[in-house]
Amino acid sequence: MVARPLIGVSTYLTDARWGVWDLEAALLPAGYPRLVQSAGGLAAMLPPDDPDRAASVVDRLDAVVVAGGPDVEPVRYGAAPDPRTGPPARARDTWELALIDAALASGTPLLGICRGMQLLNVALGGTLVQHMEGHAVQEGVFGRHPVKPVPGTLYASIVPDEDQVPTYHHQAVDRVGRGLVVSAHASDGTVEAVELPGPSWVLGVQWHPEMGEDLRVMQALVQAAS
Repeated sequence: MVARPLIGVSTYLTDARWGVWDLEAALLPAGYPRLVQSAGGLAAMLPPDDPDRAASVVDRLDAVVVAGGPDVEPVRYGAAPDPRTGPPARARDTWELALIDAALASGTPLLGICRGMQLLNVALGGTLVQHMEGHAVQEGVFGRHPVKPVPGTLYASIVPDEDQVPTYHHQAVDRVGRGLVVSAHASDGTVEAVELPGPSWVLGVQWHPEMGEDLRVMQALVQAAS
């Protein structure tokens, strides 16, 4: 039997309640591990840790997923916070930037989802639009909209045709980071995917594949991890 690749997924660090407990928790929506498992991988949670340990963590993994979550702190890309930007998650920003740096340095396959794509862009010197309308129609409810791939890109080789995707965000890529290329757009021109051409598998998607039924992006990551 071929061993399933080990896919590390970053997590929230937040207050949570279960049973009689109300405590800080390392939390990950169940859609993420289910997506990894359905695509043929083993899922491992990566809660915020000392960034100096990121390289040793990544060395033990076959691929890294930086999950969705809170807004990236604007200071990370040299901007003042917009009043509509959410509160910072500094421990998570620091840890996930270290994971991204370690994955890029080691050539470990890397997938950024929503916030994860934005943080990948910031890690490579890009900036973000701090607020936009129309991609989070109702608070706490995922919407859907079409995404069109850019021909000739990694993403287009995975999903060659326009596709409806689950989406929930109010920020987006502005200036694209060093070396990244845009590989998908929404109908309004919003950058929906970025990737880093080269020998390593590096892709960021603005939507939430863990909230849909399409396994293709995660299957491509698992295949790269194998």
